[in-house]
Amino acid sequence: MVSKSYQLTEGNIVRQIIRLTLPILGTSLVQMAYNLTDMLWLGKVGSNAVAAVGIASYFTWFGVSLMLIGRIGAEVGVSQALGAKDPKRAGDFALNAASLVLLLSVVYGTLVYLFAPYLIQFFHIQNKDVEVAAVSYVRIISLGSLLYYPNPTFAGIINGTGNSGLPFRINSIGLIVNVLLNPVLIFGIGPFPKLGSDGSALATVTAQGIVMAVFLFTLGSGKSGLGKLRLRILLYKPYLKRIVKIGSPVALHSMLFASFAIALARIISPWGPMPIAVQSIGAQIEALSWMTAGGFSTALGVFTGQNYGAKRWDRIFKGYFATLFISGSIGILVTACFLLFGRNIYELFLHEPEAVNLGVKYLAILALSQFFMCVEITTGGVFNGVGKTIPPSVTGISLTGLRIPLALVLAQPNVLGVTGVWWSITLSSILKGIVLFGWFYFWMKKHPGYNPSQRRKIRFIRFLPTRIRQELFDTKANI
Repeated sequence: MVSKSYQLTEGNIVRQIIRLTLPILGTSLVQMAYNLTDMLWLGKVGSNAVAAVGIASYFTWFGVSLMLIGRIGAEVGVSQALGAKDPKRAGDFALNAASLVLLLSVVYGTLVYLFAPYLIQFFHIQNKDVEVAAVSYVRIISLGSLLYYPNPTFAGIINGTGNSGLPFRINSIGLIVNVLLNPVLIFGIGPFPKLGSDGSALATVTAQGIVMAVFLFTLGSGKSGLGKLRLRILLYKPYLKRIVKIGSPVALHSMLFASFAIALARIISPWGPMPIAVQSIGAQIEALSWMTAGGFSTALGVFTGQNYGAKRWDRIFKGYFATLFISGSIGILVTACFLLFGRNIYELFLHEPEAVNLGVKYLAILALSQFFMCVEITTGGVFNGVGKTIPPSVTGISLTGLRIPLALVLAQPNVLGVTGVWWSITLSSILKGIVLFGWFYFWMKKHPGYNPSQRRKIRFIRFLPTRIRQELFDTKANI
């Protein structure tokens, strides 16, 4: 039985969402810190090393996206089962999701290892050293795929119980290990050989292996909030069908998102390794906003899942708009930081003036889309929590796909050049935020659980039109 402190079907909504979000956000920032640590140290080696890892990372990103089938399926399945007060069903969802992801990790890792040279050749990088380093990096991660890819699903299982603090603490252990090993293995400190980008890959796999061991111990010892799970391979069709149904649209969305990013990198490649390095670092910097929004989205999904199981639609709608305000405000703050401090940020990672200048342009263009990106990601969380993962996936796939033709047109030398690719990203992000918010609002208005009689105000959401906030918020109803 889930601990009462993790029940989200009663009590203060804003406090619960923030309590859930902060550790999830911390976990996301830990992952961001992994990547930034790699880029900081590799930047001292040179932009070629950064470009090699940046290219290789598209395929690890694709793998993590594939594993979202298990993570989202676990978060929604566990949270809904606990909301309906069925802890045994929650445990079965956890075991089936974990088993599925372990098998997918082995298959994906094997395929990427075998085809790594052909995958990297797709980018047509005009630098043999970058190409060789990228292949080597991908293969090291692939050999450690069983340690690298399942951890988000283990975190999702525990997040589903409402205990988002535990995955944060576990992932922080991995970050510490990664921070310590990166310079040692990249530069060959002490008895270790100088491995360059390969050292970064080995540090990452080692750290993730330790994280996985702690997750397995936690789930097996009963400290996860689901009792003592007897960890084993469990593939039961009714659970797998539900997990795949919930998780596959989100995973497909993310995999296509990664594929579109690979295609954009291919469009950029004729300009050489420098723009690829700039975009790779810029994507990690931009993670400040999308990982923050992702933390709120995950928390909102868990909150929504439990309240969906308990049929508390009033709390679902209130929680969504409260979360949207907080997440959107952070997006606006990130926009200001990108515009004001873009040069200072890039000078931390790259030392070639031309690369820094290009990075400043990247952040200035992407800054315009941060608020809308936060709206899209947050709205996706509430859809996921009620098990309707198709709307955010359809919106994301169709409008992210629009980036390719936009980039092909805007990146022409007589139009905008390489910055045209980045304009295609910003314009599509703005559209996604507008479309998905509209989709949810009209769906909500037609839903039987929507109660237009709730007309009291919440002070900190005054940016919404008066009619909407009067209808959706009741300050005395557990806000």
